[in-house]
Amino acid sequence: MFIKKTMSLCPTCFKPVEAEVYEKDGKIWIKKECPEHGSFDNTYWTNAELYKRVNDFDPSIKPIKNPQVDANANKDGLGCPNNCGICSDHETSTVLGLIDVTNRCNLKCPVCFANAAVSKKLYEPTFEEIGQMLDNLKNLKPTPTPAIQYAGGEPTVRNDIVELVKLAKEKDFSHTQIATNGLRLARKESLAQELADAGLNTVYLQFDGVTEEPYIYNRGKNILPQKIQAIENCRKAGLGVVLVPTLVKGINDDQVGDIIQFAIKNIDVIHGVNFQPVSFAGRTPQDQVEEQRITIPDFIDLVSQQSNNQVDEDDFYPPSSVEPISHFIGALEGEEPSVTLNCHQHCGIATYIFIDDGKIIPVTKFIDVDRFLNFLDENAERLEEGGFAIKPRVLAKATREIPKVLDRSKAPESLDISKILVNVFKDRSYEALGDFHHNSLLISCMHFMDPFNFDEDRVKKCVIHYAVPDGRIIPFCTMNSMYRQEIEEEFSVPFKKE
Repeated sequence: MFIKKTMSLCPTCFKPVEAEVYEKDGKIWIKKECPEHGSFDNTYWTNAELYKRVNDFDPSIKPIKNPQVDANANKDGLGCPNNCGICSDHETSTVLGLIDVTNRCNLKCPVCFANAAVSKKLYEPTFEEIGQMLDNLKNLKPTPTPAIQYAGGEPTVRNDIVELVKLAKEKDFSHTQIATNGLRLARKESLAQELADAGLNTVYLQFDGVTEEPYIYNRGKNILPQKIQAIENCRKAGLGVVLVPTLVKGINDDQVGDIIQFAIKNIDVIHGVNFQPVSFAGRTPQDQVEEQRITIPDFIDLVSQQSNNQVDEDDFYPPSSVEPISHFIGALEGEEPSVTLNCHQHCGIATYIFIDDGKIIPVTKFIDVDRFLNFLDENAERLEEGGFAIKPRVLAKATREIPKVLDRSKAPESLDISKILVNVFKDRSYEALGDFHHNSLLISCMHFMDPFNFDEDRVKKCVIHYAVPDGRIIPFCTMNSMYRQEIEEEFSVPFKKE
């Protein structure tokens, strides 16, 4: 059954080609044909019903007002995504800005996007260039980028990584994190404290499992002990950690539940787990893609099976589902919200889980999420329409109505969820938000695209963007599917092994 037309990529030459998304045998597929390299037919989502449910959370379009690139000036006369930067056709601003501060690494992972030792080229922007890239992200209008992540390569191999964190804070980014393998955090105990003192908010820690096998396959050697030590050093420094497992079928997909349990046991320092199914960025033979692919529905099934059904499909929502929260708070404040998660509804999935006497309780078990979000949307519209004493009347209604979307009998005993929600929306209380996060974990999955399942519709609504030295700001999936090699070649020097 036909679902939509879109543009995709040929996995061989990476040129844009017309594609069709369709339903067959209870799954969602994407097919296209390259005049030179033939036809491709690949899985998009393995659960058509879930695809349709998520599709109800189509996000708003809020483009930037100062795009760096004209969409009508695409190179070679080709369409999106051949002139990213961000172009005038892009439909979202940047929520998380990424800057690759180096392509050097102290590992040689076969699943990694970048590796200086393999490419024989060193890509390492100067401190001043990184400062300019931060400025470029901050100068986006109408909404400056609120959060930054330093990535690589391995960002901690730079001697000035602490100063780079300070720089992001000086430039008023509200959230700064680093994506790291944790080896230097483990080896140098003081580094976590130095980063925390500099203003780092989160360590985005690559973490593939709770046994040695996934590390030997994904990373070339067993580095689990170093992961444990890095987490311990972050604990001592009061530095929050998000675990980031790269899921590979047959390697660590059987450890999803164990990884979540590990996070639960370390909930004082670990704030979430963001699973990322491996992306086939042009290096995987076509006949191996389907047997190795893990889609978002597959991930949800793994969580359900390995949590003894304590978490199930209905507990997960796309990030775009929380847009009514931004809408409501923005209407209360009388201004555009500073952060709107209006990414494409098929980019990811997430839920909050709470731990109560050893049991996992998803937030959906005690909050009627759909009713809650509808209430916020409806009352945001009332606020925007205005009227006599509209703000106090809406807040009074929120105080009465929000408790009705709750089932206190199923909520964790330690959580006064009614009070927390009322305080969050009535007083915009950050302390109340902290209470909500206490003893909870965000369990999420971001399924980044590759040339096989590339969908232009998703690219246009990407909110995770790379800033690069030439001033462009490039969506995550086009960067890693198309642009990384040319950018690194342009701004690299020959790599000299230390």
